[in-house]
Amino acid sequence: MEKNHYEVKTVIIDPTAIGLFGLAIVTLVASSQKLGWTEGVSGVIPWAIFLGGVAQLIASAYDAKHNNLFGATAFAAYGLFWFGVGMSWMTQNGLFGASLQSSFDPKELGFAFLGYFIFTVFMTIGALETNKVLFIIFFLIDFLFLGLFMSSFGIATDFFHMVAAIAEFLIALFSFYGCGAAVLNGHFGYTFLPIGKPFGIIKKPVSTKKKKA
Repeated sequence: MEKNHYEVKTVIIDPTAIGLFGLAIVTLVASSQKLGWTEGVSGVIPWAIFLGGVAQLIASAYDAKHNNLFGATAFAAYGLFWFGVGMSWMTQNGLFGASLQSSFDPKELGFAFLGYFIFTVFMTIGALETNKVLFIIFFLIDFLFLGLFMSSFGIATDFFHMVAAIAEFLIALFSFYGCGAAVLNGHFGYTFLPIGKPFGIIKKPVSTKKKKA
C-alpha cells in the first residue's frame, strides 16, 4: 500500500483578535453602566458570559495550541473572571433565591478584585515584552481592578468607582484597536495598524552570534 506523501497543513487562527474583541465588547458595555450612561447590570450579564467569558476561553484554548503560555493564561484568567462576576451579579439580583441574595457580601467580591489586581500587576510586567498596545491594555486593567477593589471596600468610593469606569472604557477602546490590528495585519500580510515593539528591558533578545572556540 502506497504512503500518502501529501501533508495537510493545519492553520490555527490568531486568538488575539477574538480574545480582544470579547474584551472590548464586555468592557464597553460594563463601562457604560459605571459611567452612568446605562442603568443596572441585567443587560451586562449576557455580554459578560458570552463575550467576556466564552470568547476569551476560546482564545485561551487556541493560544495554548500556539504554545503561548502568556496569552493562554491571560485569556483563561480573565474569561473565568467574567463568569465569576456574572454569577455574582445574578446572586445580587436574586436569581438564585432570596437567601443567597440577602447573605451576599460585596466585600467578598472586593477580595476577588484584589486578587485579580495582584495577578494583573504580574501580567503587566510580562506585557512589557509583548507589544505596546497589549501593555497599555494591561496597565489600564491594573487601574480597573484598583478602582474596583478600593470602592468595594468602601475606600473613597466615588473616586475609585470613577477610576474603574474610565479605565474600563479606555480598555474597550484599546482592545478594539488591538483586535483590528490583529485581523488586518494578518489579513494584509504587513503592519497596517502598528502595535509597537516590545520594550526590550526585561526579556533580552537571544544573540545569534556564535561564541569563539
